[in-house]
Amino acid sequence: MRPPKEEELQSGNLTAMIDVVFQLIIFFVCTTNMQNTIDDRINLAIAPHGVPVTKKDPREIKIDVDKKGNISIQRTYISADLLRSIVKKSIAEYGADVPIVVRGDIDTRHTAIQNAMNACTDAGIYKIKFSVLKEKGK
Repeated sequence: MRPPKEEELQSGNLTAMIDVVFQLIIFFVCTTNMQNTIDDRINLAIAPHGVPVTKKDPREIKIDVDKKGNISIQRTYISADLLRSIVKKSIAEYGADVPIVVRGDIDTRHTAIQNAMNACTDAGIYKIKFSVLKEKGK
């Protein structure tokens, strides 16, 4: 029996391994939670005595207000009128207990946050939460 040539040892079928890699990529893309799109341009205030949220509600609407007073949802800038219609549509679909979370930049004037709050109350939501940091850097 003769020893195998170097060319014979290097050849192989990588199709199965490539298929497994693509399946793993598809699995991780499908299982990643894309709903938690948080705008990292918003610098939140620090509230060390705030109560942390333990249970997430999938119906939750996160409203960001940047330092210039612009309102956005999932990094898409919207007007107060469009926010009002989005909240009304959510109320029609899920009921009047849709959770609203406002994430205001630490340098935002209160009137900008009040505009977002007024849009929610005009739509029929009266309980609004505010998002803050428990400690710096988290």
